[in-house]
Amino acid sequence: MVVYLLWGSTYLAIRITVETLPPLLSAALRFAVAGLILAVVLRLRRGPGALRVDRRQLASAALVGVLLLAGGNGLVVLAESGPPGVALPSGIAALLVATVPLLVVLLRAATGDCPPIWTFAGVTLGFVGLVLLVLPAGSSDAVPLVGALTVVAGAVSWSVGSFLSGRIRMPADPFVATVYEMLAGALVLAVIAAGRGELSDFHPAAVSTRSWLALGYLMVAGSLVAFTAYVWLLHNAPISLVSTYAYVNPAVAVALGALLVAEPITPQVLLGGAVIVAGVALVVSTERPRRAGAGSRSGAAPVSSRR
Repeated sequence: MVVYLLWGSTYLAIRITVETLPPLLSAALRFAVAGLILAVVLRLRRGPGALRVDRRQLASAALVGVLLLAGGNGLVVLAESGPPGVALPSGIAALLVATVPLLVVLLRAATGDCPPIWTFAGVTLGFVGLVLLVLPAGSSDAVPLVGALTVVAGAVSWSVGSFLSGRIRMPADPFVATVYEMLAGALVLAVIAAGRGELSDFHPAAVSTRSWLALGYLMVAGSLVAFTAYVWLLHNAPISLVSTYAYVNPAVAVALGALLVAEPITPQVLLGGAVIVAGVALVVSTERPRRAGAGSRSGAAPVSSRR
């Protein structure tokens, strides 16, 4: 329940954060602070060698962190920023990010790991839903196409990072890996934010209280509490149960966006979103027998920092 609610709510928290905070700078702050807090906790609980890794493990974790957080999360944050009509609603962003398990299946197939036919059927169904969701509707409530494509690009980056993390030499401890992923992602996000002029345009006094609170929520609830719960579940619950976050989170995000900030739920959103979620559910259910012993870094339920 923690993973469902907290990760599902992060999309709305992102939208509130970027109302008055520069998008990529806010993401850099989020992951830098969360990564440092997690590093301190590990150091205090496990001693001086808690974060020790070799160079190859450090490079692998940094690469995955850049793909997941700078590419995957950063593009979602960008898509949700901007004026009305340009910014992508948080619920739509969540529905588009739900395509990540579908993209991971395609990456597996491209590298010779052929999933079952029903898994491919789920992938096809999911992408039909994506097309239905972003198809121009000719109304004021139409999904912003540029924002939608930005999130899809972020989902591709997240999928590649998730896929690679199960195939390269990562730190054995997922918490240690997450520290380096967060710090590497934060560094790249900060560099890009500086290149976009976000640092020079940043004035803390101009940031609203609700944006600061939303950023704090993302740091603590989204990046620390929910991730810890997710890792615990991976070690104590069937992967088939843990995987359900992939199609429950979008429903939570859409509901919160509609209830709290009046994001429109049009027939197009309902239809496209339902088809995407059905496709993801089919993929997750058909992958259960094959991925029952899978770890947190591969398969139909790629690890999330999250969102």
